[in-house]
Amino acid sequence: MSKGQSRILSRRLLSAWVSSIISISLVLLLVGAASLLLVNAGKFSRYIKENMSVTVLMKQDVGENQALAFQSELDRSPWVKSSSYVSKQQGIQEMSQLLGEDFLDIFSSAPIPVSLELTLNGEYVVKDSLDMIKSQILASPLVDSVTYQENIVEALNENLARISMGIGLFILLLLFLSFVLINNTIRLNVYARRFTIHTMKMVGATKNFIRRPFMAQAFVQGLFSSMIACLALVGLLFFLKGQMLAFYDIFPLERVLAVLGIVLASGLLICLSSTWVTVGKMVGLDKDELYF
Repeated sequence: MSKGQSRILSRRLLSAWVSSIISISLVLLLVGAASLLLVNAGKFSRYIKENMSVTVLMKQDVGENQALAFQSELDRSPWVKSSSYVSKQQGIQEMSQLLGEDFLDIFSSAPIPVSLELTLNGEYVVKDSLDMIKSQILASPLVDSVTYQENIVEALNENLARISMGIGLFILLLLFLSFVLINNTIRLNVYARRFTIHTMKMVGATKNFIRRPFMAQAFVQGLFSSMIACLALVGLLFFLKGQMLAFYDIFPLERVLAVLGIVLASGLLICLSSTWVTVGKMVGLDKDELYF
């Protein structure tokens, strides 16, 4: 083989190797992103639930001191995550933004009572618990009404369970597709060198000896692909961090590291296992089968 042909072959092999790295990295990135959603599904569900508010409207004759005392009493309840006091003036400002500044003209006195805004711990944002909480709050003679978005709570609990199941099925499908795609990519690379494998077999090389350089290349390929996918995933997370204030509540560091470990292990395992099986098949081919 001339030097020119050798350079062309080297460029083709390098191009094929780079293409394989990019293809495998993209597949592993999808696996990582889906895994990140699955392992943090519970955290994400809790975050959404704990950002829903329960409004406690006090009676018209309830003053600030009485409302603040009742707020302190509620804060000691196990189901309250946080609470805030809304004065009459704040309530009037909020209503003015919704209805216009002249909405009070039809009233002889301001009809807006003081109120409390509660956020609940996530495990209590279910219908039965909310009904119990509502009954307990309404038992106070200071309270006029308790409101929250009942339809949204019911739909949220139903849909979050379905979403978690859907993500789990999606990951299983994605893992299967990733194995097939990565396996096919590696098979093409090994198939391109089938005559080299046959020559090594003809001079007496054992199957394990023939496998060794391919396994080393598969290890490097899997490591590079996994690292690229991990870096891309970390970049995506940094982008989300800038867009989401509660980033660390939804994606805690230990779970992110676990997902990166999954991506790394998946890349190495799939590349090594695919190469092991494919080279073994190539070694077992007859000379005539190499052309098909």
